[in-house]
Parts: sequence; C-alpha cells; structure tokens
Amino acid sequence: MNVPQDLKYTKDHEWVRVEGDIAIVGVTDFAQGELGDVVFVEVETEGETLDREEVFGTIEAVKTVSDMFMPISGEILEFNASLEDAPDTVNKDPFGNGWMIKVKMSDLSEIEELLSPEQYSEIIKG
Repeated sequence: MNVPQDLKYTKDHEWVRVEGDIAIVGVTDFAQGELGDVVFVEVETEGETLDREEVFGTIEAVKTVSDMFMPISGEILEFNASLEDAPDTVNKDPFGNGWMIKVKMSDLSEIEELLSPEQYSEIIKG
C-alpha cells in the first residue's frame, strides 16, 4: 500500500499536500482500492468556505457512493475539473493527477492535527 511520506492524512482516508497556505486534497491509494472503479466525482462547493469535517463532495464507484470530508477548514479554490471526464484518474494516480480540491486554509494549526504517514499506515493495517 502506497503511503507517501511527504503528505498528511485523515482517518477518512484523504491525503493533504501543504504548499504555503494552500492544501491540495485527494483520496488515498487505500481508499481508491476499497472503493473500486471510480465512475463519478462531484464537488459543488467550489468557492465556498467550509469547516473541517464538513462534506465537500461525493465520490461514486461501481459499488458505492461516499461523502468526502474537509480535512481542514478553508475556502475551496479549485476542483480538479479533469475528473469530470476521467474519474478513473483517482484509481490510476490517486496522489498525483487524481487530486480532488485545492483549499486556502483558514487555520494553519489544523495541519498539526492531521495524521502522519506512520499514524495513517497503522490505521490501514487494521
């Protein structure tokens, strides 16, 4: 299972890459594997400011639909529009081109509350 060391993680199987005050958010390799073939990604919260743990969108796979939760508070600046035409990018490249949203973080201290790669690895090992 791929758990890049330069990212932060959530118990909801999302990853966060911090670039200044911008957070890039996606779902982990583990999550896409559990979901199966992703057929649709919906994010209608672009331009909104949401609190941590609020639902920012949904991801639909052949066998299930799951809510996606904000890992940190902030304004959703951008949705990865390429996922509209190629949702399976989430399966093929979850940590790269399969990113979901870019967020302007409201509270940088929330990053410290996210899971380290080691902590996340423990969760997915069960």
